Amino acid sequence: MNEVVQRLLPGPVVTDGAWGTELQLAGLGAGDCTDAWNVQHPDRVEVVARAYVDAGSHVILTNTFGANRLQLARHGLAREVAAINRAGVAISRRAAGTSAAVFASLGPTGRLLGMGQTTESELREVYSEQARALAEAGADALVLETFADLDELRPAIAAAKEMEMTVVASMVFDSGARHDRTMMGTTPERAAEAMAEAGADVIGANCGRGSSGYVAVCQRMRQTVEHPLWIKPNAGLPELIDGKTIYRTSAADFVHDVLDIVAAGASFVGGCCGTNPGYLGAVAMALRDRRANR
Repeated sequence: MNEVVQRLLPGPVVTDGAWGTELQLAGLGAGDCTDAWNVQHPDRVEVVARAYVDAGSHVILTNTFGANRLQLARHGLAREVAAINRAGVAISRRAAGTSAAVFASLGPTGRLLGMGQTTESELREVYSEQARALAEAGADALVLETFADLDELRPAIAAAKEMEMTVVASMVFDSGARHDRTMMGTTPERAAEAMAEAGADVIGANCGRGSSGYVAVCQRMRQTVEHPLWIKPNAGLPELIDGKTIYRTSAADFVHDVLDIVAAGASFVGGCCGTNPGYLGAVAMALRDRRANR
């Protein structure tokens, strides 16, 4: 791991929260390309990034979750991979200043290797292209997040490791009778083992379920690997009420669960869908109080 990441550990390190919903509040429309806002509305994206820094996040991500060639092609932007990713890092870097590190976000392509929708070589090439743009723009680390399929995550990790940067790998657990498996049926234990074997420096879970459910996932990962753990749960499960998506977990309840997640062994904690700078500010304050009372 690089010096920036080593300085953050052993943690707990407060990361950021949801970006998509914050950008929607800033005017992002349904069907708009979220990542393209890095070049179309960089000022609005920076407001979101800066809000997390001001809330107390030690690490903020970049607005590049869907900025790989295959996802951008859906919007006719496949040739804009480098420009959109570099702009995303520059925006978060301006917002972070000297107060936070910038970890660049890479998400799934939306294609399944097992269904013949892509190939391992194509995935490796796609993630190499995005990771290179993010690395050259000056990101402190690369975060492969919200993956459900190890067959896609493995070549993504391999591509990210080519950049000789710290790599975070994070999967989503929202399936199975106990909602403790990925969509492909992978358990936290098997996921942690596989991510470690593939070369990830930091291992974790995000999205898919509420904060209370990720306490056990964190515990199971900690029992399996010694790597630093990265956990970013939702603020509960989404509910559609009067045409609006609502997350019912309050900031206070979310903080309570995050403290349990830290006790379970997480080094990096933050939020995913349904969270906002207010949630992360409450987490940062609770962790400061926890340190002061030791």
